[in-house]
Amino acid sequence: MAEYSYDLLVIGSGPAGEGAAMSAVKSGLRVGVVERIGMMGGNCAHKGTIPSKSLRHAVKQVIRYNTNALFRAIGDPKWVSFPDVLAAAKSVIPKQVTMHAKFYSRNRICVHEGDATFIDNHRVSVTLEDGADEFISAKHIMIATGSSPYRPVNVDFNHSRIYDSDTILEMQHTPRHIVIYGAGVIGCEYASIFSGLGVKVDLINSREKLLSFLDHEISDALNYHLRDGGVMVRHNEEYAAVSADDHGVTVTMKSGKQLRADALLWCNGRSGNTKDLGLENLDLEVDHRGQLAVDDKYMTAAEGVYAAGDVIGWPSLASASSDQGRACARGICGMSFRKVDNVPTGIYTLPEISSLGPTERELTEAKVPYEVGRAFFKNTARAQISGEDTGMLKLLFHVETLEILAIHCFGAEASEIIHIGQAIMSQEGKANTIKFFVRNTFNYPTMAEAYRTAALEGLNRVNRF
Repeated sequence: MAEYSYDLLVIGSGPAGEGAAMSAVKSGLRVGVVERIGMMGGNCAHKGTIPSKSLRHAVKQVIRYNTNALFRAIGDPKWVSFPDVLAAAKSVIPKQVTMHAKFYSRNRICVHEGDATFIDNHRVSVTLEDGADEFISAKHIMIATGSSPYRPVNVDFNHSRIYDSDTILEMQHTPRHIVIYGAGVIGCEYASIFSGLGVKVDLINSREKLLSFLDHEISDALNYHLRDGGVMVRHNEEYAAVSADDHGVTVTMKSGKQLRADALLWCNGRSGNTKDLGLENLDLEVDHRGQLAVDDKYMTAAEGVYAAGDVIGWPSLASASSDQGRACARGICGMSFRKVDNVPTGIYTLPEISSLGPTERELTEAKVPYEVGRAFFKNTARAQISGEDTGMLKLLFHVETLEILAIHCFGAEASEIIHIGQAIMSQEGKANTIKFFVRNTFNYPTMAEAYRTAALEGLNRVNRF
């Protein structure tokens, strides 16, 4: 019976777990990690961010080939199956796993492969693949087990035509028609992916608008472009029942509508991976989605036990999870750290979306005097050259101080473009104003030039040149 002891034990090797482990070991702590067998890198590398964004990239390449006049001179438009683009997307997973594994070995962090169960606040047992148990004690333990798709009990996910956002990555056929239930971030991303492959898509949204946390113009633009791509977006609908047979799936709505399709993709939320962790041995409770509550130092209600990443809920982004893990470890080491907030969103629809800061509605409700500067990509030389001229950059700024309050972007490379504005927003005093973009010269032609265009339009609105 093997016994191990560490200063910090991290359960989970995804972005949050890795961020904590690397920060702690570089601060001189003895660190151990527990990860399920064959899941180095966590769900992010195997089932979430990496495979889904790789899949999106492959589909984007297919779309560009089939819509670019240059390629039409080479041959006719090509039909590519879902399994084909999936295989191309999955080629990146082994690269990610190898890279993350090297991080742990290089930093002399011992990784225990198995399932962890708490014995008490400072001790866990790990069940290995052969059924044997290891026992690990630690001064501090961090839960970074991530999340999994939420599965209601009245939907048969064992049926071969019913998928969630994990199992869709194993689909070995191309449906002619798919119903996607849940129009959150994941649902909208997969609606883009399947419509890009020419699949008929019904996207069921239980709310009035798509991604209502977004700025209204961005949400409206997403709605328009999904519909323009052939997606049938159905708002204010909730399912009543789901049935499936050998030939298809029927989704019955509370409104009385019935949708028949070849497959169903369920994307209605995620749950924290806290089941079977033995949290009852810590008198630690989770909410209805299996998520843990933490304080500003990421400590749970159980002393010495911390949590970070998707398992604590919002914002459930790989980028934020990594920073949360690092912040947690720095706090444990007695170092200064920042609580992770004001995180930019990155939504990988086609086109993609990114935003940072409040929406127009939120600023209006807060009675903040603001103005808007916009740059439409169709008027940007770089976008015209690349052929990706859909979208816009939108700056919200204070009327009096010209301070940048928010950035909202819709279009190609939005998740990259946002970081230019983020860097300026993080400055203090007069450095954080839209005048930065007119006082500095930008390369031409670039997408970054959109900041200059938006700033000039905004300054014209307030007669400040």
